[in-house]
Amino acid sequence: MEVRAVSKYLRISPRKARLVAELIRSKNVGDALTILKFTPKKGARYISKTLRSAVANAENTNAMDMDSLYVKAIYVNEGPRLKRWRPRAMGRATQILKRTSHITVVLGER
Repeated sequence: MEVRAVSKYLRISPRKARLVAELIRSKNVGDALTILKFTPKKGARYISKTLRSAVANAENTNAMDMDSLYVKAIYVNEGPRLKRWRPRAMGRATQILKRTSHITVVLGER
């Protein structure tokens, strides 16, 4: 049985969020939450929030025990980009892409 949670349109680039996602792949939920708590990156807060949502889904919807859950899959996909413009020399402008992410956490039972 698997349970999932998805967070969409988060204002962090997918490349930065994937660095944190690699730390908790295939770990127990308790260990993963501890790792995220002590990881000093912005993505750790977003991934922790999504992981806690997946655990709540497992406990409330499917009556699963938190001690037997592990991170079966976690992936960070790219969301839509916010396009902004920055003035440059001689009347020109340069485009700035503010990237967003979609984080998906899938939990399985051991």
